[in-house]
Amino acid sequence: MFDKVYDVIVVGGGHAGSEAAAAAANMGCSTLLVTMNLQNIAQMSCNPAMGGIAKGQIVREIDALGGYSGLVSDTSAIQFKMLNKSKGPAMWSPRVQSDRMMFAEHWRLRLEQTPNLDFYQEMVAGLIVEGESIKGVKTSLGLEIKGRTVVLTNGTFLNGLIHIGDKSFGGGRSGERAATGITEELVQLGFEAGRMKTGTPPRVDGRSLDFSKMVEQPGDDVPSKFSYLDETKPLSRQRSCHMTYTSPVVHDLLKEGFERSPMFNGRIKSIGPRYCPSIEDKINRFADKDRHQLFVEPEGWNTVEYYVNGFSTSLPEDVQFKALRSVEGFENVKFFRPGYAIEYDYFPPTQLKHTLETKLVEGLYFAGQINGTTGYEEAASQGLMAGLNAALKVQEKDPFILKRDEAYIGVLVDDLITKGTEEPYRMFTSRAEYRTLLRQDNADFRLTQKSFEIGLAKESRMRKMEEKKEKSLKFVKFLKETSVLPEDSNPVLEDKDSSKMKQSDKIFKIFSRPNITMEDVRKFPGVNEFIEENQLNEEMLEQTEIQVKYSGYIDKEKNNADKLHRLEEVKIPGNFDYSKIKSMSFEAREKLNKIQPVTVSQASRISGVSPSDISVLLVYMGR
Repeated sequence: MFDKVYDVIVVGGGHAGSEAAAAAANMGCSTLLVTMNLQNIAQMSCNPAMGGIAKGQIVREIDALGGYSGLVSDTSAIQFKMLNKSKGPAMWSPRVQSDRMMFAEHWRLRLEQTPNLDFYQEMVAGLIVEGESIKGVKTSLGLEIKGRTVVLTNGTFLNGLIHIGDKSFGGGRSGERAATGITEELVQLGFEAGRMKTGTPPRVDGRSLDFSKMVEQPGDDVPSKFSYLDETKPLSRQRSCHMTYTSPVVHDLLKEGFERSPMFNGRIKSIGPRYCPSIEDKINRFADKDRHQLFVEPEGWNTVEYYVNGFSTSLPEDVQFKALRSVEGFENVKFFRPGYAIEYDYFPPTQLKHTLETKLVEGLYFAGQINGTTGYEEAASQGLMAGLNAALKVQEKDPFILKRDEAYIGVLVDDLITKGTEEPYRMFTSRAEYRTLLRQDNADFRLTQKSFEIGLAKESRMRKMEEKKEKSLKFVKFLKETSVLPEDSNPVLEDKDSSKMKQSDKIFKIFSRPNITMEDVRKFPGVNEFIEENQLNEEMLEQTEIQVKYSGYIDKEKNNADKLHRLEEVKIPGNFDYSKIKSMSFEAREKLNKIQPVTVSQASRISGVSPSDISVLLVYMGR
């Protein structure tokens, strides 16, 4: 069956595996996606949503690079919201509620229509390694499939163990078996492994809920979308979510099950996600709070299944049921399935290069939860980066690495490789020191040309980005060069309680005032005519407004990024022996020897390496 040698073999068909397979195949490589169940490709194992704070920026970056997550999210969306709209544009974050079944179906169909991509359903039980290089994979049926590179995206399946109260059983997620064999092989090869935990809430029957007792959470009045391409359209209709709260009564009922909780009786020893804690963890850690928000999210357009966001738990199913029935609107709730926790193997990501290739085995890449991350978006972005870098390695081309000032994906990968993680890693805007540059609106400006140059982004995408950029810059130039008379501007300024003009001034300067919007500027003579003549769409107008209002902040961050790049240019020789530098702290020497940073800038970001250690290193290197 498998007499050919594949360029790239992707193990696992979740969000990371799907993006990895798509990227490698679209780069022209013969690619095989091997997964345990082809019916569950890109399954939304947890909440039926994509995007959110910082995560929405990642989805737009994936789209700008030529990945599929944005397109699939748009075509399966049931609600769209731009979060943080009351803050500056660096914080705006798109998010969609998704139709879970449509999401997986659309992913599967897109992958099937991707040239160079083959599929096979079976469990990969081992790797073929010769010397220090990967040569393929071994399946549970004993098949050996040869590959020049292999991308492991095993999610929560590596020795997965599901917990519901005092019951536990093997599984990668509800109703699916765990994957065995790979962890043990990797450990024998010298890899360090660890255990992590995540959880999911119960799913309930919407017909048994009283939504009149909850607060409705509708989508945006004028919804947008993720993809920069015209292939998808904003939603013309949307489904609402709802919000309700726990109470002291609910908390007391939950506490009755604490002694049977695997979290509190010691059966779960691994660390769960700090920023998405279970309900029992929340009421334990935040004992002063007498209620917590619960978001009741529909799983699709037509299904009656609902996801209870905020009620993630591993408590016994009878405790979950009893407590949830005391939540307002849930008095008659019926369960589709209880919540559960899952423990799984991961590999500390400091064992990887910035390409996500392992340091120990050439041609072997890790992406997604195997690296200690949590979240569909974080996984998908790693999959895309691992897939395209595996393709570039086969093609004997330079690797593709994004810097911290170029993309949230760059921040994510650099954090993992440089700092590692001992708890499930989740992306936040606060992790990016250049977030004014890394906005959701300009991901195409930042990344599409780079992706086009390596052969992933298509020419049509490149041309669309260039048109948007050219027209936005042309509009900014028009605003800088065009003056407006006081008699034309003052009625608008007066209406906005903004100081009136005594003489004519450039529109750009007036537009720079914080309370003046694009809607106001369009009332000035000549502006609407320019917009219509040049066929500027809403995306171009938004881009222009951001460039006008935030140009000072953007320039300042660019200057700071340029300073960082100077240290990025200072390369450290491979296999540098830091133990020779006795004037450096012991912790710094130990961590630098373990991680082996490529540049001085990367070395400076390692936890436990102080500025004085970097100064010593620079002196030692003759800098």
